Amino acid sequence: MSKYTEVKRVTTHVLKAMKNDGEKISMLTGYDYSMAKIIDDAGIDIILVGDSASNVMAGHETTLPITLDQMIYHASSVVRAVKRAFVVVDLPFGSYQGDPKAALRASIRIMKESGAHGVKLEGGIEIKDSIRRILTAGIPVMGHLGLTPQSIYKFGTYVVRAKEKEEAEQLEKDAKMLEEVGCFGVVLEKIPAKLAKGVAESVSIPVIGIGAGGDVDGQVLVVHDLLGITKEFQPRFLRRYLELYDDIKAAFQDYIKDVKSQDFPNRAVLVYEL
Repeated sequence: MSKYTEVKRVTTHVLKAMKNDGEKISMLTGYDYSMAKIIDDAGIDIILVGDSASNVMAGHETTLPITLDQMIYHASSVVRAVKRAFVVVDLPFGSYQGDPKAALRASIRIMKESGAHGVKLEGGIEIKDSIRRILTAGIPVMGHLGLTPQSIYKFGTYVVRAKEKEEAEQLEKDAKMLEEVGCFGVVLEKIPAKLAKGVAESVSIPVIGIGAGGDVDGQVLVVHDLLGITKEFQPRFLRRYLELYDDIKAAFQDYIKDVKSQDFPNRAVLVYEL
């Protein structure tokens, strides 16, 4: 058993120690109280209140529509459930790009109103000033490089990023910048495994991968994808541990059948019967 299993509360210090000790970091998304309680009780290290809530909770095609108020709502629900995990919250699109003061205001709102432990921003050198401004308030910041879903209309596709030399070199520079400016970690999404490994070895902060191979410091998945609740999203890097869409649908169908046949409720569950 790992010594980190006994950690009562995961902090940025604990995450750094895990990287130094070669202990892989587990990370999942969470958006609501009930699911976050299960995730935390299972022993996850980081819960990401991701702007992917825009997709899996609200049904939008992209992450762009979700608002700061909505992110705070989801984050507050998660924080109330969590006892051990480090909770980091995505700053939504439009709340930090190009305006460091707005980035700080948004981050302060998230921390004060939700009780979260840190924020995550997508991008490299172009958001350096926003990261610096947030860090001046003592707010932990996690970076996100590679495929950055908030820039989907710029990229035009969700394919693997940084396959070409120029983009790969810029990603490496951005990762070093994130470390130097004071970020506590970085997510690398959908980049070549060799590049991700090089980045993880070149920086002292934890590197969490999604579709970036196994030679990084940890992994993150969207919980709805892991559980098989979503069916449309099937990238090669995803491992489904359950197929809950079919199981839940079958349970609902059984309930409908029992109601129609008057098998539910029956005398055994009529607790209010006189």
